[in-house]
Amino acid sequence: MDEKIPETQEVTRLLQSLNAGNRDAVDALVPLVYAELRKLAAHYLKSERGEHTLQPTALVHEAFLRLVEQETAWQNRTHFFAMAANLMRRILVDYARASKAEKRGGAAEKVSLEDAFVFVMEKPSEMIALDEALEELAKIDPRRSRVVELKFFGGLNHEEIAEVLGVHVNTVLRDWNLARAWLKTRIS
Repeated sequence: MDEKIPETQEVTRLLQSLNAGNRDAVDALVPLVYAELRKLAAHYLKSERGEHTLQPTALVHEAFLRLVEQETAWQNRTHFFAMAANLMRRILVDYARASKAEKRGGAAEKVSLEDAFVFVMEKPSEMIALDEALEELAKIDPRRSRVVELKFFGGLNHEEIAEVLGVHVNTVLRDWNLARAWLKTRIS
């Protein structure tokens, strides 16, 4: 764990340098965050069919480019990965929608929560149904929606989510359980 502390601090320092307009910080940031972003992308795409065209590397590159190009006041490493989670979610949902439109079109079908949490591009409607349910939850309870997004799409643990949201870990656990129950009733 001690090895991660200096890296975490270095990522935060580089993000702050990027905030200050130092575009050279991007070159130093890439090797520090790439492996973790790739791990997240591979996690999302691991259940895909073999001939699928979206690969983890492409997802990482697209997300990273969008991250460093946007005008964001980066706070720290956790903030960066929370934003990465949001962007990867958007990219995957856009891809699922495009894939579904190419196949047949039509409305999203109802699926179980457990099935929706296993990202399978052979059934892009599952990702769309999850996204639509999360959007609906965000209107009712934005924090619970954000907890699901950070955990599922961001791969953050409860402590990291609590840090991003500025709440206690117990609040995150409660939000996660309530959001899962709400989503289960919504997309089942």
